[in-house]
Amino acid sequence: MTTPRRPSALSDLADAGVSLWLDDLSRPRLQSGNLEKLIATEYIVGVTTNPSIFHAALGDGASYRTQLHELAARGADADGVVRTVTTDDVRGACDLFTPVFEHTGHVDGRVSIEVDPRLAHDTAATIAQARELTKLVDRPNVLIKIPATLAGLPAITAVIAEGISVNVTLIFSLDRYAAVMDAYLTGLEQALSNGHDLSGIHSVASFFVSRVDTEVDRRLEAIGGPDAGALLGEAAIANARLAYQAYEQTFTGYRWGTLAAAGANKQRPLWASTGVKDPTYDDTRYVVELVAPGTVNTAPEKTIDAVRDHGIIRGNTIDGTYEQAASVFSALEAVGVDLPDVFAVLETEGLAKFDQSWAELLESVSQELGRFDAEPRQRQTGTPPQT
Repeated sequence: MTTPRRPSALSDLADAGVSLWLDDLSRPRLQSGNLEKLIATEYIVGVTTNPSIFHAALGDGASYRTQLHELAARGADADGVVRTVTTDDVRGACDLFTPVFEHTGHVDGRVSIEVDPRLAHDTAATIAQARELTKLVDRPNVLIKIPATLAGLPAITAVIAEGISVNVTLIFSLDRYAAVMDAYLTGLEQALSNGHDLSGIHSVASFFVSRVDTEVDRRLEAIGGPDAGALLGEAAIANARLAYQAYEQTFTGYRWGTLAAAGANKQRPLWASTGVKDPTYDDTRYVVELVAPGTVNTAPEKTIDAVRDHGIIRGNTIDGTYEQAASVFSALEAVGVDLPDVFAVLETEGLAKFDQSWAELLESVSQELGRFDAEPRQRQTGTPPQT
């Protein structure tokens, strides 16, 4: 019997209008009932994935071994195995979230799957894979993750125009976020012209948080001095709060009003990378300081546990902070932090990390397939497989 939900900081978060999504997915979570329990008791209303998460998940060979063996016997290569296994996991999670999806009017109950990170600078290939993943998962509550690279922006527009719901990922700067929102609105306008029902198209814009503090704090420490020291840990929250201001400004006025009248949904801001990297900072800060209605926070389970245990939700912590957040940016520039360079570095590093995780995932799957190939030979010759 599932433990009923109890009032906690997590319920306070939900009451404040924040949708809490788990930043993790694996076959063990699905098979053990862990994810089902989190949905039932911890106010989890969605899941996000990325190449790093799937690389860690497939490291648990026991949970995937039978399926890998079956795919190997059918002659699947590493890319095919990864595509099949990850879409199976996402489909299973989508099914678990179907009641949430229906209960929230299709707003939540969402599960994200990312296009191959090697396609981040290839618009046409990104569009093609977004279509493929949509068909493979074959669930109405899937979100296709597309990185907010310069090549990703037209892909976002094209995919939205076809009626595919999108999670735009790896957003760091306010300028790129503005371009992402414009890409979404343009896609909706094209979808409307194409005869699509706009009410069925949803999107979130994943604005990365903790990595901004990591990079900016590194530069502040190198600059040194009291002025720089006073700004440690200030950049990420200020950046996200200014992003919310941009969201409020974009989803108003004539352009948005025309789309809204046709049934369009706002592209919700999603706070990503909300696990605290610096152990000297409060481990709930990227949740409790970014509370506002209509937002999503996707967090690792460790952060969710911390919020439940000692997080204090103080209502809306973004409204009324824009002037102070802008002053943080001015102060950072005054001490010599090159913010455009910070965001360029973070995007490059983010793409590189996902590329590396994808490459390691493919390599580990290839090795596993090689072991399966060796087993029949070992039985025939009596020679043990190479290890």
